[in-house]
Amino acid sequence: MNTFLKRLLIILAIVTVGLFLYSYFVENLFAKRLSPKDTVRFELNDTELEVTYNRPSKKGREVFGALVPFNEVWRTGANEATTFSTNKDLMIQGIYVPKGDYTLWTIPSDSTWNFILNTKQYPWGVDDQMKPMRDPQFDLLEIDVPVHHLSDIVEQFTIAFDNTTDRLKLTMAWDTTKIEVPLDIVKEQE
Repeated sequence: MNTFLKRLLIILAIVTVGLFLYSYFVENLFAKRLSPKDTVRFELNDTELEVTYNRPSKKGREVFGALVPFNEVWRTGANEATTFSTNKDLMIQGIYVPKGDYTLWTIPSDSTWNFILNTKQYPWGVDDQMKPMRDPQFDLLEIDVPVHHLSDIVEQFTIAFDNTTDRLKLTMAWDTTKIEVPLDIVKEQE
């Protein structure tokens, strides 16, 4: 075997061992995530909407007002900041939202949630003091939506699109709480 191939095999073996050790001790890539990442999509004709988020579980805990404090900014999920993408301009409660990528934040309370779209992309949902990374100066949209109390418990935080009544809504549900954000697609001028 020539010298080049021997060196290449040694380098590949070192890189493989290094990646394995890093993933095992630092990132623990082999462990199941406690709050798995998920992406939900809505596609209709040429409209594409997408939310990428992490799904924490209730696990017998009191969620809203405890684990997720009332009247404080929440990253709306776990781990990385939740992102919202649209390839069409939208109107949300009369506020114009141009097509693009946003981070999604909420401020839950018992009767309403403040729903926020922020134009800045953040590498993570919280800083090293566990405070949300959202910078309010980049807020594009901030609206209040009512809370719906559910009779059944939703174990894992769930974001979805609902178009069952031809009124598109972005829904979020966890524990016995659900909110619905109405989304209107702006018709393109012909």
